[in-house]
This record gives sequence, C-alpha cells and structure tokens, in this order.
Amino acid sequence: MPTFQPVISPLGPLWFSALVGFIPLIFIFVTLGFLRWKAYIAGLSTLAVAIAIAILFWRMPADLALLSATQGAVFGLFPIVWIVFTAIVLYQVTVVSGRFEDLRDVFGLLSDDPRVQAMLIAFCFGGLLEALAGFGAPVAITGVMIMAVGFSALRAATVVLLANTAPVAFGAIAIPIITAGRLTDIPYQQIGAYVGHQTPILAAVVPLFLCLMADGKHGVRDCWPVALVTGLSFAVAQWVSATWISVELTDIISSLVGLGAAALMLRFWQPQGTAEAAHRLHIDREAELNSMTADQRAALPDVKFADAGKPTHLTGSRIAMALFPYLLVIAVFSVAKLVPPVTAWLTSTDVKVPWPGLNGRLMTLAGKPSTSTVYSWQWLSSPGTMLLICAFIVALVYKVSMKDFLGEIKGTAIKLRFSILTIASVLALAYVMNFAGMTITIGTFIAGTGALFAWFSPILGWVGTAVTGSDTSANALFSTLQQSAGKTAGIDPTLLVAANTAGGVVGKMVSPQNLTIAATAVGLLGRESDILRKVLPWSIGLLIVLCILVGLQSTPVLSWMLPTF
Repeated sequence: MPTFQPVISPLGPLWFSALVGFIPLIFIFVTLGFLRWKAYIAGLSTLAVAIAIAILFWRMPADLALLSATQGAVFGLFPIVWIVFTAIVLYQVTVVSGRFEDLRDVFGLLSDDPRVQAMLIAFCFGGLLEALAGFGAPVAITGVMIMAVGFSALRAATVVLLANTAPVAFGAIAIPIITAGRLTDIPYQQIGAYVGHQTPILAAVVPLFLCLMADGKHGVRDCWPVALVTGLSFAVAQWVSATWISVELTDIISSLVGLGAAALMLRFWQPQGTAEAAHRLHIDREAELNSMTADQRAALPDVKFADAGKPTHLTGSRIAMALFPYLLVIAVFSVAKLVPPVTAWLTSTDVKVPWPGLNGRLMTLAGKPSTSTVYSWQWLSSPGTMLLICAFIVALVYKVSMKDFLGEIKGTAIKLRFSILTIASVLALAYVMNFAGMTITIGTFIAGTGALFAWFSPILGWVGTAVTGSDTSANALFSTLQQSAGKTAGIDPTLLVAANTAGGVVGKMVSPQNLTIAATAVGLLGRESDILRKVLPWSIGLLIVLCILVGLQSTPVLSWMLPTF
C-alpha cells in the first residue's frame, strides 16, 4: 500500500504554502466568531475543508486523510471527552446530593462579595483542578460554581476561560512541559524553570483582569487589593516552585499559596460596593434570561443561587463534607501522578493500538515511519477514569442512590451530545493538519524570521493550542521545531521551547474544544461564537505581552530574568 511523506512547502514558495495551510484555522475562527455558526457545524465544516486541502494541495492520499481524521476523532472522544464527561458527572453528584451549595458557601466564608468569590473559585480553585486533571475539567466544574454566585451564564463562561490561563503550562502534573522535555531531550526541569520565569508575569495580573471582566471598572476599583495579593502570591509561588522545588507540583503549590494569601488578607480587609455589585450582576443575569427562548432557558443548569451575606449555617463537618470530593480528587491524582510505582502500574495498563490502515504508511519529514499513528487507550490511567472513580466514591459517601448516580451519567451524556461531536471534529481537524504536514509548514514559515523568531515564537504555541485545545499537543507539534529554530538562529533553544508552552497558555481560551466545554457547562451550547468574541481580545492581548517578554528575554535587556543551569 502507498505511503505518504509530508513536505514542508508543497506549493512552491513557503509563504504561499503556509497561507493555504492557515485556511482551516481562519475558516473555523470566522465561522465561529463572525458568522456565529454552531460549534459542531463549524467544526465539521472546517474538517471537510482541511481534508480537501490535504488531498488537493499536500497530495495526501484520500484514505490516509480520512483515517487521520478518524484517529483524531477517537482521541477527542477518549481521553478528552471522557475527562470532561466525568468531571461534569462528579459535579452533578454533588448537586443531586445537595452538598454543592455548601461547597460554594465555603468560599462565601472568606468573602460575601461575588467578584472575590468568582476570582477565588475560577483562579485558585480552578488552578488546583488544572494541576490535577487539566483537559477542560477546571472550566467544566468552576463555570457552574460561578453561576451559583450570581453571574450570568455568558459572563461565567468568559471568567473561567480567562482564569484558565497561567496554570495551564503546569497542568495535569506538568504534562505539557514533560512532553516537551521528552521530545527535545532538554531536561524538563530546565524547561519548567524557564516557563516559571514567563507565565508568572501573566498570573500576577490575571485576577485583576477577572475583576474587570466580572464587574467592569467597579470591580477593579473595589477589589484590586485582594486581586493583586492573590495574583502576586500565586506568581511568586509559581516562580519559586518551578525553579527550585518541583515542576510537577508547581500549580498545586501556587494555587494553595494564592488561596491562602487571599484568605489571610480577607480576614482584615473586605471590598466595598458588594451589594451594588450583586445588584448589577442580577440585572445582567435577568437581561440574559429575557433574551433567551424557552428552550435556551431550559438548557441552563439548575443552579441554586447563594444568599446575600456570609453563610452562617456551615459547621465544621459540613465544610469537610463539602470539600470531600475535591480533597479526594487531590489525593487520588497525587498518588497516581506522584508515586512512581503507582504511576508505572497505571501506565502499564495502557493499550497501544496501531491505527488500522494508517500505521506504517505515514512517514515523518525525515522519511521514517511516524509513531503518532499508534493510539494509546488509557482506559485506567486517564484522568477521566480517576474522576469517575472519585464520583462513584463521592456518591457512596453522600448516600446518592445507584439509580440517581446512573441517571446523572445518562443525563450528562445526553447533555453533551453536541459537545462530543464538536470536540471529536476539532481533534480530527488537528490530526489531519498535523499528519498532512500543514501545521509544520505554518511553523516553519514563522520560524523563518531568524533572530527575530524569539519575538514570534509564542505564536506557534498559541496556534497549536488553539487548534488542538491542549498545550501538551502544541508542544508535541512544535517543541522540536522551536529547538531547531533556536539552534539555527543562535537563540537559546530552551527559551523558545518554554515560549511555545507559554504561548499555548493564552491560546487555550480560544480553542473551539475549550469554548465548547465552557458553553456546555453553563448551558450555552450553540453560543460558542458569543463566548469567543468576548475572550479573543484577551487572548491576543496576552499573547502580545508574551511575545514582547520572550523577545526581550532573548536580548540582554531581560536575559537576566532567565534561570542559569
């Protein structure tokens, strides 16, 4: 059977090949952001465009293009959809048990201000979830929690997407950085230390941006002290942990330090304008509800809103029971990821599946058989399976009947049906672009800027994560390219590999996959385009900041910021 080896520039000039390769990315952003197509329609349409381009211009055999799409779709279903699905099931178990309100009210003990609660939930608690599970789980869980504080669905979705930035690089026990290290043979601790001298710049100000997104200028004026304390403490902890303590534990440490610093400050200081802010959020929520059809309102999650003022009904045992699901998640993931014998045993259960019809027929640029055509079915080691186990244990502890537990699983599957289609189509798109060579063409074109490449290197990570929804995947695509470009241009390769990771951090919020997860969690499925228009300016703005930072770190101006090894 014929094989296929991608080429860098199939259409002659590299710039022209890169431009054609960009068409699927442009198509999906235009259809989502401007034409307001439903996400699954935009995803399937873009997949068709990418397959056509792969066949017509990259000369990829039609059967290989279609098989590439099937492998990507299956990867989208497992582990990506599986993680999102089980995270929502875990949340639904807490809801049906009646304990979810207590969890939300735990944050209310720190402050009764909805803007502060949203910041703590989305940034600190979301960062902790990102550290352990990643892959969209923080967005899926914290979105509804913020709605319960009093936010409209659209505002809640945008807040959690913006908050899910700085922790991403070290998410899922630093798997993006570990992946980059394995591919480049640069010690991942070294890459992590470099990233730890980039993303804290974002972390320091993200809570302030969250206050702005939550309540405009009123949010910044009233809440800036606690926002800065939270952001700066998170940033310092991330810097210190990534450099000197543990790359794997960086997000856990920084999230807990940020939450602890905020809790300490809120014992002595509380923001002004809480009642007025709650009123403005109520008006915003009512306006959103009035703009919806009956079917759209029915799709919103059944949320019990928090009462005004600090909760007084919480006892020590109720607080412990409210925190139990997430303490259990921390314990399970810590053992699974940080205890080597357990990690090795879980990994040994993975089933390797050479993709039928594709494996052995797809070559790399170097002409060697691609190893990416072997699908790994992580039926036990997947974070999704661990979340399901946690959900089952929580159901037992909370005395949720098996009938109700299975009912939540069925209801979540029905609720996610269009999200499943969207995520599968987007991952299929990513695989077609990767296997055909389009992604490498785009990356090579950007890397061709020579010494100026450092100023553009985060863009590759942004593109890779925007397409795949995963910083890990972006590193798998571009980390070796960043390394090669650095050696060619005389730029520190570790800096560029780290920049790829950091760029992916701000690309995740505009990923169609993550947009769909956020929309599904808050009940806005089909309105991903509205969410995209809200978060796209933030994503681009933060990307520009990263490009400037990395560019200056490649020069004597800020090279002193980088760690030495």
